[in-house]
Amino acid sequence: MLRNYVKIAFRNLSRNKAYSFINIAGLAVGIAACLLVFLVVQFELSFDNFHTKKDRIYQVVSEFHYGAVSYGEGVPLPVPTALRLDYPQLEKVAAIVAGGGQINIYDSKKQIIEKKFKDEGGVYYAEPQFFAMFDFGLLAGNPQTALSEPNTAILTQETAEKFFGDWKEAIGKTINVGNGKDFYRVTGILKNIPANSDFPLKVVLSYKNFLQGSSNRDDWESVSHNWNCFILLPQNVSPDQFNSWMLAFDKKHKTPYQLSRVRNFIRPLDEVHFDSRFSNFSDHTISPEMIHVLELIGVFLLLVACVNFINLATAQAVNRSREVGVRKALGSNRGQLTSQFLGETTVITIASLFIAVLLAQLTLPFLNQLLHFSLHLSFIDNPTLLLFLAVTAIVVIFLSGFYPAWVLSGFKATLALKSKITAKTIGGISLRRGLVVTQFVIAQVLIIVTVVIVRQMSFFQTKSLGFDKETIVRVPIPNDSISRTKFDLLKTQLVQQSGIENVSFAFRAPADKWTWNTPFRYNRNLKETDFSALLNWADADYFKTFNLPIIEGKAYSASDTVQGYVVNETLVKRLGVKNLRDVIGKEISVWGGMKAPIVGVVKDFHAHSLHGAIPPVLMASRKNNFGLIGVKLQPQNIKGGLASVEKIWTRIFPNYIYEYEFLDKSIARFYEQEEQLSILYKLFSAIAIFISCLGLYGLVSFMAVQRTREVGIRKVLGASVSQIVYLFSKEFTILIGVAFVIAAPVSYYFMQKWLEKFEFRIPLSIGIFLIAIGLSVLIAWITVSYKAVRAALMNPVNSLRSE
Repeated sequence: MLRNYVKIAFRNLSRNKAYSFINIAGLAVGIAACLLVFLVVQFELSFDNFHTKKDRIYQVVSEFHYGAVSYGEGVPLPVPTALRLDYPQLEKVAAIVAGGGQINIYDSKKQIIEKKFKDEGGVYYAEPQFFAMFDFGLLAGNPQTALSEPNTAILTQETAEKFFGDWKEAIGKTINVGNGKDFYRVTGILKNIPANSDFPLKVVLSYKNFLQGSSNRDDWESVSHNWNCFILLPQNVSPDQFNSWMLAFDKKHKTPYQLSRVRNFIRPLDEVHFDSRFSNFSDHTISPEMIHVLELIGVFLLLVACVNFINLATAQAVNRSREVGVRKALGSNRGQLTSQFLGETTVITIASLFIAVLLAQLTLPFLNQLLHFSLHLSFIDNPTLLLFLAVTAIVVIFLSGFYPAWVLSGFKATLALKSKITAKTIGGISLRRGLVVTQFVIAQVLIIVTVVIVRQMSFFQTKSLGFDKETIVRVPIPNDSISRTKFDLLKTQLVQQSGIENVSFAFRAPADKWTWNTPFRYNRNLKETDFSALLNWADADYFKTFNLPIIEGKAYSASDTVQGYVVNETLVKRLGVKNLRDVIGKEISVWGGMKAPIVGVVKDFHAHSLHGAIPPVLMASRKNNFGLIGVKLQPQNIKGGLASVEKIWTRIFPNYIYEYEFLDKSIARFYEQEEQLSILYKLFSAIAIFISCLGLYGLVSFMAVQRTREVGIRKVLGASVSQIVYLFSKEFTILIGVAFVIAAPVSYYFMQKWLEKFEFRIPLSIGIFLIAIGLSVLIAWITVSYKAVRAALMNPVNSLRSE
């Protein structure tokens, strides 16, 4: 019996090739999209799940009270040691600090650099307890002792092979980090860190070296986002209980003033990847809401494909009514007919599954490149994929096949044999209309979402930031004491080159991901401000290089130390001063020292991304904190200017690797996630429209056959081609209009919520929604018109002979 069902299914599919192609193509694309979404969601949900103690690992984080409440993943440096002393019941406490710097491999006498490797991140200082808490396995070395002594280092297998060729040869070898005096002996080799970890370790150095070189060892107020601390809670201590201990801990170690500024609490390792209030070492977080959105999109795309199937199957039901009548007359019951039609759906679904896997495999490299992931479609390494495909197949078979099979098997034999079955008889017209509306609601929601994201991205790219970002490169500079003596020489030689307009030293570019925030004292006030200002140490040429206009007073004079401050308009407003002129000459004191007058007010500029408001900014010249040079190139000679910068920089700093980045490119990275979203939504919208149009094409093809005689009569009576096309198009146009009425308010609500994340955003204008409805109608007309025109051009003599 089963063999007979399968044979009949193949015969029917081969007889109706167009119907089969549309169904298989629609389902294949929908399942492929759903499969890719599943891979992305699975990857995002898998971060650091391989740690066996994950449910008891917590990160100590900070809550800042500088006016508004904000959060940070860093803690004061004394926290890890104090926690160990105050709470010996904690199983483990581990400090880990993000570092960096160029890595050099010297000869055996430590005199000549044999290899230089640029800073690509992944350099950390960690205590040995870190590897007892987390399951980062070592290929060589003892995790308990590998970092217990100063000047020791652990490398990952990949990094060791990069430095020394063979990781087995790396043990005992020496590396130098940041061109400093400290040399580190390799005492362990880590297994390569999985891609689904928020700890992208490459080089791990002894934490003792970091503490020895830090002036913040006993500072309970200063916090850097690089200073992280993790604890392993005992099984009998709850996180709420420990957070109550943390309150007592803060009160014990901090002054009332410090406690009013920074408080500490713990959050589970489970939240490190999903809590957007904080960053992490991988610099990649995704909100649970975004996970749910991706899941919904995957389900919706699959639903659109299933809707196609139901639409076409019910449309085809009329053509197969005689077949059902004959089978019933020969003794087939409803259960047997349902099984046969479900069998046909199964054949289509299985064929679609194989094509979907192939499509997903072909698309995966593009997706990996877009998201910077390393996803693999491997059923051996990821057997969950087989379960996902099996469940998807079952859902598709019953979702797509059950209703059409039930309808087909329910025809009365007498009516079917007399060809009395019509679309109205089976109630298929109302169903198909509802399904078409459902398809286009999903498609139009995705179109509107895509248009909003694309427009917001365009706004990011075109909005004036208040400074020049074009043809400016930022070049990191070494900041050791010897290198600082060469800064003046570097600048003097650069400004003499053709192709270079201006050069400036600074801690950060006008808009940069690096921040340094601090409260300060204003006008000899005994108390610090109740808000923090963004510090930027920059030389006197900074304003000219980046075209930052001084709107009151003047820029400070050239100096290696703080002689005067420039503030922005927002800082003046936060001080409660109405007239900008009134702050000129008033004293600013930072950290209880570095006192100097305000000499100028710079026009507000965007010091961060457009996600947030413009912060108060405090600027002064302090050579010891310069970390980069900004070079303004002549637009007509960018290539020559870049060559001059590299040549001079390399000559002055021969032991360092030269790197540069255009400022506009670094600013574009602020919106990398939104850019990825816009491309994904473009793809999802295209898929939804493609599947919907396949369904429309199939339905119009069916209508053309069903209304052949009607078209012939209309043509004989004088109907034009455009009138015939209108006949086929008007119903779908109305249905798309109904879909828009549903899609528009839904899209408006969710996109308004999304835009609220940005301090600077586009308005949700009516034009966005008109684009969506216009695009939907246009695509539908193009789809329908092709088949409608062919029907309209058919010879009416042949049409009238049709049965």
